[in-house]
Amino acid sequence: MPTTTTNYSWNKPTVGGDEDAWGGYLNGNWDSLDTLLGGVTNAELSILDGATITTGELNILDGVTASAAELNLLDGVTATTAELNYLDVTTLGTTEASKAVTADANGVVTFDNGVSEEYTAVASSSNATTVNLRDGTNFSHTLSENTTFTFSNPAASGKVSSFTLKVVQDASASGYTITWPSAVDWADATAPTLTATASAVDYFVFITHDGGTTWYGFTAGQALG
Repeated sequence: MPTTTTNYSWNKPTVGGDEDAWGGYLNGNWDSLDTLLGGVTNAELSILDGATITTGELNILDGVTASAAELNLLDGVTATTAELNYLDVTTLGTTEASKAVTADANGVVTFDNGVSEEYTAVASSSNATTVNLRDGTNFSHTLSENTTFTFSNPAASGKVSSFTLKVVQDASASGYTITWPSAVDWADATAPTLTATASAVDYFVFITHDGGTTWYGFTAGQALG
């Protein structure tokens, strides 16, 4: 009787025995190998030519439930090992140095360190100034003429958009004014009066949760310059 291999139970004919049975054993082994390799092509097998991966590294794939279609999403990926390691996150939802930002099972992101944001200067042209929320959440404007503000591209209703706006009066103390969007709701329904002295700084905060239908406006400080 033949013995069998350890991993795949392929038949190993007895040396000097199993007369007239070798052909059957070999054919059975080839059939088993064919089934094992399935539809793997020579080109796909050649990808392994020269691979230095260890058994331990291959065993990382043991238990992977991704489908062939899902694995094929990686076909053509040119990311380096270092770039792929950006995804090696210890705790989902908590930021780490030089790692991708992820959300936890509840969709929450915890920033474990500070957050750095863009500071965007907006200018007036033909008495019009636009604050585009796609550009950031912290803006400044140095007055060069009387101007009417527009707030564009807030988040959709049900999400929150907010931003700060630093308004600087010109160095000549021209007393330029701002016409705010009609959607801005100020305390007591009264817009603040800008500080008119040279280079004076006024700071404002705006927030909306209904897609910009209403912007709540707050004066953070005036005559700061």
